[in-house]
Amino acid sequence: MADPRIRQIKIKTGVVKRIAKEKVVYEKEAEQQKNRIQKLKDEGQDEHNIRKQEEVLQESLMMVPDCQRRLVKAFTDLKNTLETEQDLKEHEDYVAAQQILKDAESQLPESGAL
Repeated sequence: MADPRIRQIKIKTGVVKRIAKEKVVYEKEAEQQKNRIQKLKDEGQDEHNIRKQEEVLQESLMMVPDCQRRLVKAFTDLKNTLETEQDLKEHEDYVAAQQILKDAESQLPESGAL
């Protein structure tokens, strides 16, 4: 049977990876929505349509801080797990987890949640 610590590392790695990707998607969606709203305004579209599109934009923008908060928590959790399981550092899943942490670091807030 595989080491349960490796299983936990794999799970936590997947969580960090998924949340980081989710955050990027919401940021892109918000940017696209801003462009869509500007296009509607430039075309002189109905004010009601523009307001509805701005509501959609606000929903996307609200999701970014939520993803940020979850990412910080998952990142810290995985980092702490890796620090306590140093004896596994030769294992491929441990190495993969370290790479995911390195990749996700750019998604963290500048104030440094670590």
